[in-house]
Amino acid sequence: MDLKLASFSDLDKISKIEKETNEYPWSPNNFKSSLNAGNSSIVLKDKKNILGYAFFSVIGTDSHLLNITVSKDFQGRGYGKKILDKVLFQSKVLGATVIFLEVRVSNYKAIDFYEKFGFKRDAIRYNYYDGSPREDALLMSRQGL
Repeated sequence: MDLKLASFSDLDKISKIEKETNEYPWSPNNFKSSLNAGNSSIVLKDKKNILGYAFFSVIGTDSHLLNITVSKDFQGRGYGKKILDKVLFQSKVLGATVIFLEVRVSNYKAIDFYEKFGFKRDAIRYNYYDGSPREDALLMSRQGL
């Protein structure tokens, strides 16, 4: 298994995984725009599949985890941990000392996952996510990368 930078040629497979795993997925254009903007990205690949990915942005000493997903077919095998470990490492290498993220308040599985990595609950951003009804975001951060 390899952790590599995402490329534009990966975006079709990434978008397919995104649609399968998220009720309100990023569009293919969101991923393309993220790469065009110079955001950092990681894909976890085996010989024939993309197992998961992450997109994040480092500005100064702040890193912002924008999207992290593991394909439904490969969840529960520790791949999310492997990807997040790499995001934290890369963020530190790029000069970040803190990482931030938003997560749906109803996504208990993800919140538990992030707390295992030392993320703390910071605040609520009301009506942040699209949907009917709109949903609040839990803002989380981890200091000291």
